[in-house]
Amino acid sequence: MRAVPTLQVDNARIRVTEWRFAPGAQTGPHVHEMEYVVIPLVSGKLRIVDDDGVEAYGELVHGDSYARPAGISHNVININDFEIAFVEVELKDSPTR
Repeated sequence: MRAVPTLQVDNARIRVTEWRFAPGAQTGPHVHEMEYVVIPLVSGKLRIVDDDGVEAYGELVHGDSYARPAGISHNVININDFEIAFVEVELKDSPTR
């Protein structure tokens, strides 16, 4: 099952997407081409699998935002028994591009 993205804003400087993950849903493998910020809408735990199959776990805390650089490649999976949601803000004019 795939996570559901809803595009909220897409202009010359930023792209804002709300992501919703039903239990067990995942993004599928992808590469972040831009620097980005994640704003969790709920608290929960995600399983993150990189290109080499290495697993890590990320703890989302409602309202506790974090930023990541461009170039990250992973698959993100909801391992909770409830829906996970967050807003992702991608920075199109970031200096890393």
